[in-house]
Amino acid sequence: MNYIKHLTGFFEKVVLDKALNPTHVSLYMALFQFWNCNRFKNPISINRDEVMRISKISSKATYHKCLKNLHSLGYINYEPSYNPFKGSHVILFNFSEDLKPLPKSERKPKNEPLNELVSEQALNKSCTSSETGTEQAVVPSINYINNTNILNDKNVSNLEKQAKIFEEINNSNLENENSKEEKSSAKKEEKLHPLIEEVKTYFQENNFPEQEAQKFFNYFKSVGWLVGGKTPMVDWQAAAQNWMINAPKFISNAEQPNRAKQLNTTTEKDYSEPL
Repeated sequence: MNYIKHLTGFFEKVVLDKALNPTHVSLYMALFQFWNCNRFKNPISINRDEVMRISKISSKATYHKCLKNLHSLGYINYEPSYNPFKGSHVILFNFSEDLKPLPKSERKPKNEPLNELVSEQALNKSCTSSETGTEQAVVPSINYINNTNILNDKNVSNLEKQAKIFEEINNSNLENENSKEEKSSAKKEEKLHPLIEEVKTYFQENNFPEQEAQKFFNYFKSVGWLVGGKTPMVDWQAAAQNWMINAPKFISNAEQPNRAKQLNTTTEKDYSEPL
């Protein structure tokens, strides 16, 4: 069965039939796809959900109405099964036999370009099973359509590849920005948090022993360089100055004994004497 001539005959009927709308055409093309998969053998078993998905019909009522209209108008023969476990049967009629070839006087000569022959044959719908020679040039038009579809598929795949590359570039840029922010924050922390050598040098410049510098560094490092246990340290040199100012207080408190001194009394005291 020549499906090109069949579709040509179908659309000839569609042009003349005012009862059809785009939904009917879409449903018929979905049924034609099922027929094509069945190697154009009748009847075909259809599944409602699958046909609605292919024809882009979302309403069940519209689907059944258009199916019955195609049946009543003579485009198909619809045999519902009314069984959810068994598909309905549809018979599609061959419209390619309704086409009539053009007379030889109206046909194009053989020496004309191939593309013009193909376009004229498509417009005149003069495809018959007995055509030979240049009249069989309809086949290259199918190849042209297939090549066009292949190019479209390649373009879609190229667009998908470009989208993936664009996403990868954006992700890499975000990662680079995050890494830069982390490095900058780490550098800021390094600037805020001095090294032990810097602390010792600063204490020695202010005539303070190295031991106090070690105490200062160990204390604030243990508390995460927080002032008062809450506020991050902004200027460690200012904190070191406060440490130096308060250091004498800590030293004087450390020198005081932990136990109370004994009273200086004699053991032979006479308690009868007045005070």
